[in-house]
Amino acid sequence: MDLSYSDEERAFREEVRAFLDEKLPKELSEKIRKGEELGKEGQERWHAILNEKGWLAPNWPKEFGGAEWNAVQRHIFEEEAAAAHAPRIVPFGLSMLAPVLQKFGSKEQQDYWLPRILSGEDWWCQGYSEPGAGSDLASLKTTAVRDGDHYIVNGQKTWTTLGQHANMIFCLVRTDKDVKQQEGISFLLIDMDT
Repeated sequence: MDLSYSDEERAFREEVRAFLDEKLPKELSEKIRKGEELGKEGQERWHAILNEKGWLAPNWPKEFGGAEWNAVQRHIFEEEAAAAHAPRIVPFGLSMLAPVLQKFGSKEQQDYWLPRILSGEDWWCQGYSEPGAGSDLASLKTTAVRDGDHYIVNGQKTWTTLGQHANMIFCLVRTDKDVKQQEGISFLLIDMDT
């Protein structure tokens, strides 16, 4: 088994290193090095820099605006980014919601939501855990009842990381109480201002 990097992989590492040297704002890397909070503005700034380069969504297929990197490229980028004290990517829209939309979303949903995730127009948080249930998703109490082309959602979520910055939340809710506990759960995209 050969564990050495190929010439292409070594060249990619140099490209990543040069990009980070040139484009990573020193004040952001200094905050990361010191363990300080970046805040939404710092995260948005770094996301915009990566998006401009086409590197914000390394796991996404190119058809959706991603870089479509292989596992070695992702490893190299993560290794170099850590060494340069680059901010980590906020995963909610990019790594948690987007793959669901890419696999299960309609073309209309993909065309609407995926560009908004890449541009940072929407800032997402996750709505899974609930008081009294924690991460036991089969014990969800939050309900959603269809009302025309909308849902009326009742309940509460907890441990919503970065929810204070989000304008959107993807949520697991109970839409059918007449089935066993592990069924009747739906995935909704909810505007935080509603």
